[in-house]
Amino acid sequence: MAGTTAGGKKAAAKNLQKDPLFYAKIGAKGGRNSNTGGFAANPALARIAGAKGGRISRRGKSVKTEQ
Repeated sequence: MAGTTAGGKKAAAKNLQKDPLFYAKIGAKGGRNSNTGGFAANPALARIAGAKGGRISRRGKSVKTEQ
């Protein structure tokens, strides 16, 4: 049953049977390892990056095709 919905539910039940806080512990590990960096921490950096992307992605004038 590996890879099926039923198999996933069975595995989740088994994990919770072994340790009722199994998923809470996994979530806590992820929360401890995360750090809100990048654009969330530095709006000026986001502005600079957006400006660079905007300059690169400029398109030419639109050309109408005859149908």
